[in-house]
Amino acid sequence: MPKLSWSEADEIGYQLYEAHEDTDPLSISFVQLHQWVMALADFDDDPKGSSEGALEAIQMAWYDEWKLDHGG
Repeated sequence: MPKLSWSEADEIGYQLYEAHEDTDPLSISFVQLHQWVMALADFDDDPKGSSEGALEAIQMAWYDEWKLDHGG
């Protein structure tokens, strides 16, 4: 499987949901989100390559997944 980069918000969001399905994505800081993205086995991009916009897109993709299972 190809490694993930910061630009793949939908897939990263899905993988974060799978890894942390009981965590409301809106309840964590961007610092924590960055750490969790970096910890994904399929993620392989420059840690300094993220931006607030990339993290927000990832958080929203994760939130969309989370809402489906939490009545959102």
